[in-house]
Amino acid sequence: MTSPRELMDRLGVCSWSLRPTSPKNLAERVRACGVWAVQLHLDPIRTGQWDLEETRSACLEAGVSLGSGMMSMKGEDYSTLETIKKTGGVRPSATWEENLKAAEQNAEIAAKFRLPLVTFHAGFLPHETDDPERRVMVKRLRSLAEIFSAQGVRIAFETGQETAETLEGVLADVNAGLPHGFRVGVNFDPANMILYGMGEPVAALKRLARHVSQVHIKDAIPTKQSGTWGEELPVGTGAVDWKAFFAVLTKNVGSVDLMIEREAREDRITDVRLAARLVTRLMS
Repeated sequence: MTSPRELMDRLGVCSWSLRPTSPKNLAERVRACGVWAVQLHLDPIRTGQWDLEETRSACLEAGVSLGSGMMSMKGEDYSTLETIKKTGGVRPSATWEENLKAAEQNAEIAAKFRLPLVTFHAGFLPHETDDPERRVMVKRLRSLAEIFSAQGVRIAFETGQETAETLEGVLADVNAGLPHGFRVGVNFDPANMILYGMGEPVAALKRLARHVSQVHIKDAIPTKQSGTWGEELPVGTGAVDWKAFFAVLTKNVGSVDLMIEREAREDRITDVRLAARLVTRLMS
């Protein structure tokens, strides 16, 4: 079992889920969710929409800790499964140079915040090990890992756009030759496994357990029509078996941050609070 104090230190919310209008507004919304930590979207700071010191001060004054960062890739189109397959992560060559430059800047920002981890979607990883595009993506992902590790920051790929087996194989290729302390990990999102139709979350967690660096708390139900998205739902009302999930997490993964993510519905603070209560009940 996890003590309430330890759990509160590890339990947070994704900043983009709260759609904040400013650093101060973000801190207020995080506290309204009943949690004390946040995974921070770094790109608004990189592009100058938000000021780094103002963001740091707003969180510090509100007692909100910065647990990790998130980087989004240029040109990602989540309209359909087909569009995100073409535009997501590091797969498209048309946006690679811009994403490489953004990663260099985001790594510097993460270091200034003293963030230990930054996560992102790698993109749809080809399942076949001899696929030439897979080799290109592995090379690009290793380049990102080296950029962040040079700033003392680890990275993790978010699950969902490939099976656990495929992700495990790509991680082995990417991590070959990287320093042990900066090997790439997994930001495990059980709902994404369901939304993308890439496997049962608990089984996938068991397979990827040794790679898990952080968890997104999110829920969903599978699609009824092949080739379309599943549906995201409030945590505890979807297809994720949370009791079994946390049992595997506690036994096989250990202490990692749990960041609640909500990307549907208007009243997200209410849904985050409900998710936090479910996590607290099952974990402590």
